[in-house]
Amino acid sequence: MQDQNSRNYIENVLAQMPLDWLNLTTHRLDIYNEALAKTEFLDQFETLYKNNNSETSALSALPTAYDYIRLGHPLSSVLEWGIAKVNGLKSENAISFSSQTAPILAILRHNLLNHKNTQIIYNDKLPSSFDAELIKRVYGYNFKLVQTDDVKAILKFKGSTIFIAQPNNISSIEQNANIDFQVNLYQNLGSVLIVNNKESEDYISDIQHVRRRETIAMTPSNSLTALKAFVAQTSITIKDNNSDAHKASVIKSLKEITATTAKPLVASSGLSMQYAIMMGLVDVAQENHSGKAIKFIVPPNCYGGTNDQARRVAACLDHVEVVDLPVDGDNDMVQSIDAVLTKVALQDAIPYIIAEIPTNPRVEVPNLEDLKSALSKKRKTADGNNAIDPVFILDQTFCPNIHFLGEGDILSTVRTISYASGSKFPSGGKCTAGYCVANNKAETLIDSIERHLTLCDNEATDHQYEILAKQLPSMNQRIAEAYKNTREFVNFIHDVLPEAKINFVSEELASQGFTPSVFSLDLPTKGETAEEKETYKRALNHKLIQMMITEIPDESKYCVSYGQLKGCYWTIPATSTQGTTKEGDKDYIARVSLSPDLDLEQHKNVFLEFVEHI
Repeated sequence: MQDQNSRNYIENVLAQMPLDWLNLTTHRLDIYNEALAKTEFLDQFETLYKNNNSETSALSALPTAYDYIRLGHPLSSVLEWGIAKVNGLKSENAISFSSQTAPILAILRHNLLNHKNTQIIYNDKLPSSFDAELIKRVYGYNFKLVQTDDVKAILKFKGSTIFIAQPNNISSIEQNANIDFQVNLYQNLGSVLIVNNKESEDYISDIQHVRRRETIAMTPSNSLTALKAFVAQTSITIKDNNSDAHKASVIKSLKEITATTAKPLVASSGLSMQYAIMMGLVDVAQENHSGKAIKFIVPPNCYGGTNDQARRVAACLDHVEVVDLPVDGDNDMVQSIDAVLTKVALQDAIPYIIAEIPTNPRVEVPNLEDLKSALSKKRKTADGNNAIDPVFILDQTFCPNIHFLGEGDILSTVRTISYASGSKFPSGGKCTAGYCVANNKAETLIDSIERHLTLCDNEATDHQYEILAKQLPSMNQRIAEAYKNTREFVNFIHDVLPEAKINFVSEELASQGFTPSVFSLDLPTKGETAEEKETYKRALNHKLIQMMITEIPDESKYCVSYGQLKGCYWTIPATSTQGTTKEGDKDYIARVSLSPDLDLEQHKNVFLEFVEHI
């Protein structure tokens, strides 16, 4: 009875769910408690279920599920809740993925770090992208593969047993206590991992963190398809959405936008893309420079996902290390790169640099000629041999319209890969899919990056390609219009609150094409001591954001994103995008992003009201 009740309730929820559940890519920080994350969403969802309340207004009032579509969202959470409910499990024991291999890699990662054995058992076939030799050689994971026709015959194993299934029924779970984890594969939708026993529940946090940093949850549109099959208790039906045409359109647009000729790659998210780049380059380094150390050179205060992912890769591989690259404030990116590359050269190590231009959140652009010179400089090892030249991995999310890599462009002569988060300007906030392109010097690296994108099953979904095909052609126009609004708002703030420090590109940089729609605001403060001043400023940040989202609720959002089609987004990097960054490197300032479409005069009026009250 409980089984059918939960299915009936989910059917009612799907009929009345808020549109944001399907279309919103970023969380609202005003209804988000990171410490509780999915737990809080499902606790309140459970209350609605018990009261048989599926009204749209009640569903809209639920707190944010997780912190991003990447890690999870309402529809993936409801899917997990439903599968767990009908199988008598706790909801956190079901974890959905857009990828079919990532849940397996998540368990293997945990077992590598905890020195545990793993056996992977399957009765039909493994995920098509699963490459056992590549996983062992590059990721360092150890496991044995076992095929069986008799699931009931699976015996207790000293370590973890993963069972790979391809059930017709969306909620089917094998009843064998010797299976620690079951991974159900669902055609083109992704997978659901079931943590099958209490002894394995300490894996859950680590598995979710893999989903947060190296892949994504099952997407909203695919979760909806899965939920419909779950409710009807039928097999999954995938509609043909002209995916080949959409993919061809996206590839064509990316080549035009970036002025590159190498094959672009499109991933399920910006971090999925970055992970493929990192692991692809680790693979290349092992093949071409066996035995040499790999140094990922990363700004310590950059976007927390980048920082965290780099350190997670290094934690698994003894020959990989993260090296800090100070780039913001009193530090000059070019000088830092020059100094770090010289040090890495003396160690005869392999330098891979990950950096954002403009930087986040200070929106700074280095002298590009000097950057090119620093990256191109010939360096020597301690033995006097030629050092390995760097690969520059450029996070171009803030300004994806700039031509860095095309023939004759500033970085065309340096091995460079550029990538961007698709949840920003590329999709206008409609999906998370990210992409990367390479210049001619780095084109030979693309095959290895693609190999690892495929291995992790992290290519963009059909629906993501469809969204990008629609949004990419207008991207540069949206960037120009959003910049115009941002420049006007920045000038207004400068006039009415000249004591504030505004981090934004100069008019000169804008004339070169650097036209971001993001700026950071260091509000004026007061107090006797540094601690008092910092406390006052942090409170002022929150007061400003609260006024904006309260007085302009239809347009101003407390949210980490930018590049959206409408509205204005406010956040504090230290408590959002820099969540996993070391405390001393965090930025407790306000970051603001404007879209091409908003009521700018109303935003000016509310800001002026704020100024009058401080």
